[in-house]
Amino acid sequence: MSDEPDRITDEPELSRRMMLAGGAGLAALSASQWVTGCAAAGTRQPAAGSAAAIRNAPQAPYESFRDFIAALEARGLVFRVPRIDQDAYELTALTYRLIDEYGWYEAPCIVVDEVRIDGQWVRGPLVVNHMGHWFTEAIAFGVEPVPHDGVASYRKVMTKLEGMLVAGEYPRIEPVEVSPADAPCKEVILRGDDIDLTKFAFIKSNPADSRRYVNTGSSFTEGPDIGKNFGTYRCELRGPRLLGFNPEPNQTAWRTLMAAKERGEKSVSVSIVLGQDPVIWTISGSRIVNRLSKEKVDELAIAGGMQGQPVKVVRSETNQHRVPANAEMVIEGEVPLDQLMPEGPFGEMYQYLGARRAENFILRVTAVTHRRDPWILNQFTGVTRGFATAPTAVLFNHSLRALVPSLIELHSPVDATGITYVRINKTKAGEGLKAGQRLASIIPIFKVVIVVDADIDILDPKQVNLAIGSRWMPKTATKIIENARAMGLDPSRDADGKVSKIVIDATRQLPEENGPAEFPELNRTLLERLAPESFDLVEQKWGAAIKRKYPTF
Repeated sequence: MSDEPDRITDEPELSRRMMLAGGAGLAALSASQWVTGCAAAGTRQPAAGSAAAIRNAPQAPYESFRDFIAALEARGLVFRVPRIDQDAYELTALTYRLIDEYGWYEAPCIVVDEVRIDGQWVRGPLVVNHMGHWFTEAIAFGVEPVPHDGVASYRKVMTKLEGMLVAGEYPRIEPVEVSPADAPCKEVILRGDDIDLTKFAFIKSNPADSRRYVNTGSSFTEGPDIGKNFGTYRCELRGPRLLGFNPEPNQTAWRTLMAAKERGEKSVSVSIVLGQDPVIWTISGSRIVNRLSKEKVDELAIAGGMQGQPVKVVRSETNQHRVPANAEMVIEGEVPLDQLMPEGPFGEMYQYLGARRAENFILRVTAVTHRRDPWILNQFTGVTRGFATAPTAVLFNHSLRALVPSLIELHSPVDATGITYVRINKTKAGEGLKAGQRLASIIPIFKVVIVVDADIDILDPKQVNLAIGSRWMPKTATKIIENARAMGLDPSRDADGKVSKIVIDATRQLPEENGPAEFPELNRTLLERLAPESFDLVEQKWGAAIKRKYPTF
């Protein structure tokens, strides 16, 4: 068996018209397409979205990336494409088209069986937006989604995660080591000239990007001060055995590299894991561990604790890192601390093209191990949701209440980086502005902070917009914070790397804040209180017809 993906030379079978049909096409696929991704050849599986398909699919906790995708496909959350031409950026356009049609929180996962790269057809599967839909968080953490209600499903996940916290932290179960023979990520082992990363389904996501990127890896690093860590950093594909390596300043891997350089070391060993289960992937891309404390924490132990079972790990071939054994691929290498190269530009999280870096780290690849026919995940950064946000939201809500006692919860919408909604239990004048200022001053990414009352659902932007339009008094309920620390990727930061921030107090203004003596109630609130039976009557008479418009998830 060959150690590299097959190259296909046939022309694509999926027409542009079929791909751009998006809206109607997804409904049909979700409701009626036969699930074939995990079926044996020639067998027929229950229809996606059916109770039988869901029952027969893998369940949380998931042993692998592909088990999780099978669970999504069973629920009708996968848009499967046989072939797509990325030389024409069709996958990029398809992703935007689905987001336009369904929004960031309801667009499906895309699975492409073969993708055209530099004129040749490369076998996948190539997966995109695997944690985009609201329901993916519930599926990842073993919570049954609420039919037709992504927000309610998300809140069920948050409730489960809140119940896991012990003294404000997630539980830990230490990983267990398995032999290479029992590690799927060791099915193929490549060294030396046998390594050619350009043969895999890594794509150039945007026409203005510098190159193809490996952008969904969990980069494992370790040092005596910080200990073990893994995080997600973009890696520019510069050649068969050469990657760019881009931890941003002050991220954990960057601090590990800088500390090694200060100790006089010449290089740092790194293992990049691709195709992770959804919990490891979420931890890799979010702040689950407080790295400001002096305690050294193995994040794989937290992944085990959140899943209720230990993560199986295996030792890398050319360094000391123990990595998830069920991963799709592991890229091992050395980061030379005295060799830098230009990197970028790259389409970034703010939905703008990130700047070209004159100097950036590189990684010289020493080994690649992978499953046969590895599945590759691509992240269209700034286009889709990247990972589950509930675990971080739960931690923020818990920890920040010590600083803002009136805080109920926070929400940062993923489709508007830099904006954060803050829901508080307001009891006195000035409390809204004070809460917003405190949070904006300590969290760099909180640039536009909108504070609302307890009766506003901050997971519903329509309700937040209503509060801004009807409760905010710009003259007296606004605070501008000047020369604040900016996120490094914020395209609006000034020449000194700073930004200004705004706090909008969209709570009801009290009489002590020059507000009305009596604030009126919302019409919907009055309907729910004075005619509570009305919603039940509508549901009984027309609920099925209303829901029939949508796919059955």
